[in-house]
Formats: sequence, C-alpha cells, structure tokens
Amino acid sequence: MIDGPFFVLILLGVLGTGLVAGVFCGFSTFVMRGLASLPPAQGVAAMNAINVAAVTPAFMLVFAGSAVLCAMIAVVTFVLWPDEGKVELLLGSALYLFGSFGLTATANVPRNDALLKLDPGTPEAAAYWPTYVREWTAWNHVRTAASAAAAVVYVLALT
Repeated sequence: MIDGPFFVLILLGVLGTGLVAGVFCGFSTFVMRGLASLPPAQGVAAMNAINVAAVTPAFMLVFAGSAVLCAMIAVVTFVLWPDEGKVELLLGSALYLFGSFGLTATANVPRNDALLKLDPGTPEAAAYWPTYVREWTAWNHVRTAASAAAAVVYVLALT
C-alpha cells in the first residue's frame, strides 16, 4: 500500500487534477454555449476578458501546480517503482501532463492568442468566432476528459 509522503503527494494530485477537470467541464458544458449564443462581437469580447482574467495566481496555482505534482508523481514512481499502482500513477501523470497541460499550450492558448489579436467588432472577429468556439470547445472536451481520467487513475492507484 502507498503511504506516507507519497500518499499525500498522490492525494494532492487527485485534488488538483479533479479541480482542473471541474473548471474545464464547466466551460465545455455551459460557458462556451452561453458565449456562443451571444452576437460575435460580444462573445469575442467576453471570451477575451475571461482569458485575461483566468491568468490569476489562484487558478495558475491549481493548473500549473497540478502539472508540477504530476511530474513529481511520475519521477517518484520511477525512483521507488512501487509494487502496486505504478501503471496507474504513470498513466495519470501522462494524462494530465499531455492531455491537459500540454493540450492547453498547443491547442487552446494559441486560439486564445489569435482571438485576443482581433478587435471584437470587426468582420474578421465575426468570421473567426464560430471556428474558435467549435475548435476551442472540442479541445477543451479532451482536456476535461484527460484531467478527470488522471484523477480517477490516481485514485485507483491508491486502492
């Protein structure tokens, strides 16, 4: 059985990845639908405001902190190579690091940056908005599933 400081590290990994999954789930299930229902200029302006506001110490602590925790869990797993849970621990770390954190950097943030460069009231913004919503949301579904799956397999490692 996993115990001691490693147990606490994994428990924090469960908490962090689960919290991030919840944030992403909210965006996938209702925030993006609400924004998409607005006229393009309002939707673009609102999403740009959300993207700027999201980069707060509180959210970044949970989002980036969970990536650090997942990396630490992977490293400790390789060093200790426990008899139980090693596959789940490595899988959980990979799911979050690649499927959530990595996808954010490679799929969602570039779209956010492109949207931020557009003046919300322009025809270019109106033309890009439906594509942005569709693509950003699709990648967000993947981030949601990866983050939730990471939390689940970390829990399985503890059972």
